[in-house]
Amino acid sequence: MATQTQARLDPAIFRLPVDRIRRGYYSDAYFVYTKQLLEAEDHHPHVTMQVFQKRDSVLGGIDEAIAVLKLCSGREGDDGTWVSGWNDLEVLALREGDQIAPHETVMTIEGDYSLFAHLETVYLGTLARRSLIMRNVLEVVQAARGKQIFFFPARHDHWLVQTGDGWSAHVAGAIGVSTDAQASWWGGRGIGTVPHALIAAYGGDTVTAARVFADRYHGEMNITVLVDFENDSVRTALEVAEALGPKLWGVRLDTSEDLVDHSLWTEMGGFKPTGVNPRLVEKVRVALDEAGYLDIRIVASGGFTAERIREFESKGIPVDAYGVGSSLIRGDNDFTADVVLVDGHPRGKVGRRYSPNPRLEKVE
Repeated sequence: MATQTQARLDPAIFRLPVDRIRRGYYSDAYFVYTKQLLEAEDHHPHVTMQVFQKRDSVLGGIDEAIAVLKLCSGREGDDGTWVSGWNDLEVLALREGDQIAPHETVMTIEGDYSLFAHLETVYLGTLARRSLIMRNVLEVVQAARGKQIFFFPARHDHWLVQTGDGWSAHVAGAIGVSTDAQASWWGGRGIGTVPHALIAAYGGDTVTAARVFADRYHGEMNITVLVDFENDSVRTALEVAEALGPKLWGVRLDTSEDLVDHSLWTEMGGFKPTGVNPRLVEKVRVALDEAGYLDIRIVASGGFTAERIREFESKGIPVDAYGVGSSLIRGDNDFTADVVLVDGHPRGKVGRRYSPNPRLEKVE
């Protein structure tokens, strides 16, 4: 289960491009035209807007959506200054990390529609993205049965999404994220391993790269070393363990899905030998244990999904932590907003009706 947050995040933490959002720069144009028309016609319908989605999911992005409403609802005054509309709205909402059911109302916005008509695209997109990440991360956290999940999709998506995605992953139960941006909303830091590029920079010598890295950063982080550079993970894991001693926290297996690790060449035939497979993990574990390195963890990465993690766990494969990347940003979790009441009377389109939710809390 995701961790429900007790205090809502301060709107300032999101560093929203407030002026552009107010002008409708990020909004579907028809919402901007709607706001302009309502203001020009001096038409100010008192509406209840209702927000929901259609899956069993986990709510993410609600504090960011609220920040959009707090900072960007309103209108431009005669002198060109912005007149805030927040105090004229009543917003009820669930919390970050709440489990949500299909069609459950997660937020309502009540007030003069002309004050917030231009914001629908922005707050719905925020909810869709963050809830997608949160739901996906929670799924792999549950699949891993309490083992650590490292959130590693930064290289698979645009850098601008990192901050909010990292927060959603954190709430959903990811133990670590890979960039400082992803960890910034709770004051954390990015974590990582000795990368392949650093090993290459030291002539392909994993032990040398690992030793230099550990000498500098031991004490600041858990030292974890990629051991697949030469496609001989058992041998390399033992060499790194011997060289680093107690400085080594773990080894990370990341064999390409197109390669068979050297340690498996004599065993091929009875299982799929490519990539990071159960037999490779078992061989690394046995080798480390027999050499006396019982405390060194094994991190498995490379194409892991919730389904694949469940497979490993069902077989009791001795993985201590999983690094999961691109699968955490795939899929959809779309949200919808509807005007369902006008002046307290039902006015939703056919098929949409007011669905009050006693779980909603008033937002101050």
